Amino acid sequence: MKLNWDRQALITYFSDHKNIEKSPKMASYMKNRFPFLGIDSPLRTDLLKRYFSQYELPPASQAWDEVFALYELPEREYHYAAIALIGKIQPSIEDIGLIRQIIETKSWWDSVDSIAPSILGNIVRRNREKGEEVMRNWSLSDNFWVVRAALLHQLKYKAETNECLLFSMIERHADSEEFFVQKAIGWVLREYAKTNPENVRKFVKSIELKPLSRREALKHIQ
Repeated sequence: MKLNWDRQALITYFSDHKNIEKSPKMASYMKNRFPFLGIDSPLRTDLLKRYFSQYELPPASQAWDEVFALYELPEREYHYAAIALIGKIQPSIEDIGLIRQIIETKSWWDSVDSIAPSILGNIVRRNREKGEEVMRNWSLSDNFWVVRAALLHQLKYKAETNECLLFSMIERHADSEEFFVQKAIGWVLREYAKTNPENVRKFVKSIELKPLSRREALKHIQ
């Protein structure tokens, strides 16, 4: 029988494995935007697996409060734990505004890229009409992290990709000077090219993309 959700227990799982030798290097890798406990990815994954095997998820009425409480902690590993919790509670289309709040909070590529292709992508896949309407609106945002998330939400869709939606979003941001938008464009096109290389080749030929986006998009197309 599992124990009731206990945020402090999760915090203790992590704090007990703090590594002061690794933390400066991990912070440096993320441009010192966040402090780190020094827990590398394999150990963090194992700790979360152990925690979730021993503790119940928080009640539905409490779940998002717990997500945001973890996200308010300073160390980046707790933010990763919050994102893992979001995945566990399987958010619905009604939660998409809360997910945007997380994307816009303490934003960096590691958090956005953990949310967009899997959590956000799964929500939209289950609610295509409403979800795609939201993604169109997100792609109009002045926040480039929100734009990146919208671009990447179809990253794992393969044959289910809404090509019209994808290409229209890219056209809107093709001239962006923002590195993380350029990279997202190239990445999502490169992934879609594994499913439909000819359409990606034609699209890239038809539009003036930034060199980074173009290079990434055509990386594996002969």
